[in-house]
This record gives sequence, structure tokens and C-alpha cells, in this order.
Amino acid sequence: MKNFNFHKAASATLALSMTLALAACGGEAKPAGNSDKTYKVGICNYVDDASLNQIVDNIKTQLAAIGTEKGVTFEIDYDNCNADDAVMEQIIANFKANKVDLMIGVATPVAMKMQAATEDDRTPVVFAAVSDPVSVGLVDSLEAPGANITGTSDYLDTNAIMDLIFAADPDADKIGFLYDQGQDSSATPIAHAKEYLDSKGVSYVERTGTTNEEVMLAAQALAADGVDAIFTPTDNTIMTAELSIYESLIDAGIPHYTGADSFALNGAFMGYGVDYANLGAETADMVADILLNGADPAKTAVKTFDNGTATVNTETCEGLGLDFETVKAAFAPLCTQVNSITTAESFDDLK
Repeated sequence: MKNFNFHKAASATLALSMTLALAACGGEAKPAGNSDKTYKVGICNYVDDASLNQIVDNIKTQLAAIGTEKGVTFEIDYDNCNADDAVMEQIIANFKANKVDLMIGVATPVAMKMQAATEDDRTPVVFAAVSDPVSVGLVDSLEAPGANITGTSDYLDTNAIMDLIFAADPDADKIGFLYDQGQDSSATPIAHAKEYLDSKGVSYVERTGTTNEEVMLAAQALAADGVDAIFTPTDNTIMTAELSIYESLIDAGIPHYTGADSFALNGAFMGYGVDYANLGAETADMVADILLNGADPAKTAVKTFDNGTATVNTETCEGLGLDFETVKAAFAPLCTQVNSITTAESFDDLK
């Protein structure tokens, strides 16, 4: 039998008495549990583009709001590796050296590096905007990740985008694919697009690039190929190059259909997919659940989102000789909503 600890009992009684006295005097007791605690969170962004930056901004905003509500502090250590593997590894090593309580990896390559780096110490990892976490081996399943990692997925409904291409142009008979072969987020959507077009007997041409210059050359090649439309998944390499290619695609009369609204922000004809602002906030909610409530990442289901929002760049639409209201009417039966946007470098520029 354990010995009765008089000092612990006395301390507990004193703490309770002080709380009751404070209440009696009209004061407020501090929230129980995690009050005044500081949690160190390391965030690594893969590359500087509108979608991923929007995610990071909303993670920070939501964690700040949760911290205020719960009486805790989330100390954010943020960095961007700009798609450089060596820099990414150093950032993650710094997080480990600083003993962060949790890491957030924005985009697939960062999440995979974080997973490998935390196999031994089991530091919780929450990823954001990983398009296909099962296929790349981050999680065992969406429902039960099975390790120290979980997060949010921007899985793309490729067939829906293909449907929109033919809703706008039923006679399209050659589709171009523009992507980076090294981007894991592109592999599955491109495979699905090929299956879709094969089933319709529609031809397609693939052009790839890993740098802005290569992407510009690939876009020019697709124009020379005479494609009727171009499809790009949630590919960060093409995203960062969009501002460099959109005008040439308008001049060639080719609508660029893409997997995120940030492409449309940067001049693409249309972006289709998830709400990245909401995805960022939901990612922050998962972080808080793990740190404040002890949720187990291995048993925390990966969050997926509705793909039903199409965002059309009205300036590009006009440049292609298309009427936005006509396009909206064609898209509306296939979408949850059809939004409009004008060309800018970042979403902050529209505010």
C-alpha cells in the first residue's frame, strides 16, 4: 500500500482554497490543464507559391486563435526550403535540435523528409497538402495512418477537371499535360487523366519541366503541338512558373486547367480543387488536438476535402475570347461553386 503523502495533500488543499478564495472575491481562476504552457511547433514550407503560402498563413492564424482561447502559446519556428533537399534536411535538423513538440510539413517532399527524420524519436508530424499520402507511403491508410504522422490531403478529383474541359469544349481532341515528373503530387492525377482520355479516345501530349525555363519551353512546345487545352495537377514546380507562362498560353488560345485556385490567381484559365485557406485552418486544428488533447497521430484520420470549387480567371477568360458567364453556366452543373478571380502574384494582393 502506498504511504499517504501529507505534503502533497496539503499542497492540493492550499491550491483549492486559493482558487475558492479567488472566486469568492470576484476574480477568475485560470483555465485548468495546459494553461500558460508553450508548445514549440516547427513549420517547413516546400516552396514559395500562393497556395502553400496561404496554407501557412492560415495555420499560423488558427493556432494563434486557439492559443488565445485555450490560454497557451504556440511558438512557431517557420522556414521555407525553396525545393532544396539539402536546405530542407537542415531545417528539419534544426527543428530536432530545438526539440520542437511537433513538426508541420507543407507539401509531400517535406512530409516525407520529416517522417524519415522522426522514426526514432517519434516526434509528431502533421502534414498539409499531401495529394496522395497512401501511395507515397506516408500513411497506411487515410483512416488509420499507423505511425507518428497524419495531416490534411488536397487529393485531386482528376476526372472532374477532365469533365470541365469537355463541358467548355466538347470538340476538344488533343489535350496537353504539363507537369514535373519529379513531383509525387502529379503522378496519380496524370495517370488518371490518361485513363479518362483513353476511355474517350482522345489523344494527349506530355511535356515536363523541373525549372522555370524548362516549364516555359514545355508550354511553348504544347502550343506548337496544337493542343486544345492543357492540364496540370497540384504541381508546385508548374505553380511557381505560372506567372511566366500564362500570357504565352493566352496568346496561343489555349486554356490551362489546373489543380488549385492559386494557378488561376497567377493567370491560368481555371483552378479546381480544395479551399487551401480552410485546409490550413483544419491542419492547425489537428495540431492543437495532438498537443492539447493528446490525440494519437497514428489513430487520427487524414482529413480530405470537397474538390468542388472551380476558380476562373476572368482576365484570362477574356484574353481567350471566352465569356465568363457562358463558362460559368457550362461549369456550374459540375461544381459546388464557380468563383472568379483576377491575376495577381499572391492572394494578399487582392485584399
